[in-house]
Amino acid sequence: MPEDKRQDKILLLGGGGQLGREIERLAKARGLPLTSVTREAVDITHRLAVRSVVDRGFSLVVNAAAYTAVDRAEMEEEGQALAVNRDGPGFIAEACRDAGAALVHLSTDYVFDGTKGAPYVETDPVTPLGVYGRSKAAGEVSVRQACDRHVILRTSWVFGAQGSNFVKTMLRLGRERRELSVVADQFGCPTPALSLASAVLAVGARLAEAPWGTYHCCGSERTTWYDFARAIFAEQKALTGEVGPLLKPIATEDYPTAARRPPDSTLDCLGFQARFHQSAIDWRQGLRDVLRELQGGERVSSAGRA
Repeated sequence: MPEDKRQDKILLLGGGGQLGREIERLAKARGLPLTSVTREAVDITHRLAVRSVVDRGFSLVVNAAAYTAVDRAEMEEEGQALAVNRDGPGFIAEACRDAGAALVHLSTDYVFDGTKGAPYVETDPVTPLGVYGRSKAAGEVSVRQACDRHVILRTSWVFGAQGSNFVKTMLRLGRERRELSVVADQFGCPTPALSLASAVLAVGARLAEAPWGTYHCCGSERTTWYDFARAIFAEQKALTGEVGPLLKPIATEDYPTAARRPPDSTLDCLGFQARFHQSAIDWRQGLRDVLRELQGGERVSSAGRA
C-alpha cells in the first residue's frame, strides 16, 4: 500500500498576518507541505466555512487568525472581538476534533492583568483587563472544550518585517518627529515573528509525543516599551548610521488609551523550552534581523530549525 502522507499536511489559518506570513515563508524554506489561507478566503466566524477547509486531510491546523485591535475593541461592540477570538477558535477546534487533526492556537499575554509581580506561568489564573484580553481568554476555553489534541501558545509583543507592529511604527514615527514619548512603566517580552513561527513548527514536529496543553512562548528578556524603543533606534543607527529621535520616557497615565494595558505581562517560557527542546528566544538578535530585512538586506534566520 502507498505510504500515508497525511501526517505531513499543515493548514494555516490567518496566513495574511505578520505571524502567518512568517510561518508560510519558513515552512516553504523547510520544504513542509503547508496550505495557507487568509481571512478573506476563510472567515473563521462561519462554522461551515471553517469545517469545509479543515476537513481536507490535514494532520495539523495552525490558527494565527485573530482580532488584535486592542483599543478599537473597547469602542466597538464586544461581539466583534468575541466572534473572531472566541467563536472562531471554537469552530476550528470542533472541526479539528471531528477531522482527527491537531490544533495549534495562538493566544496572548493580555489574558493576564499584569499585577502578579513575577513572570506568569501557564497555570496562573487568567485575569484579563479589557475586551481583547477577555475575548482571547474565552477563545482558549473554546479550544480546550472542543478539541483534546491542542496546543495553545501564549505570546507577547510580536514584531517582524511583515505587517504592523511596534518596531515599524517606531521607525516611521522616528522619521516624522524629532522627539518621541514612549511608555516606560509597562513591562513585557518582545517576540520576533520569525522565532514564533519556528516555535509553531517545532510543535508540529512533535505531535506524535502528544504535547497537548497551554504553553508560553516569547522573547527571553523582559523590557519596557521605552527600552525596546531605545534598542530599536540604537540598532538602526548601528546598521545605517541614521540618528533616531530623542526618546522621552513617560508613565502610562500620561499616554491614555481606550484599553488598559497590563503593567507587567512577562511570561515564563521554561515549560515550552523544556517540552519542545527549544532555546530561549533572543529578541535582540531578532530585532537586528528584522531591521536588516527592512533595509533590503539578505534575510537572516536566527530562529533555528524545529
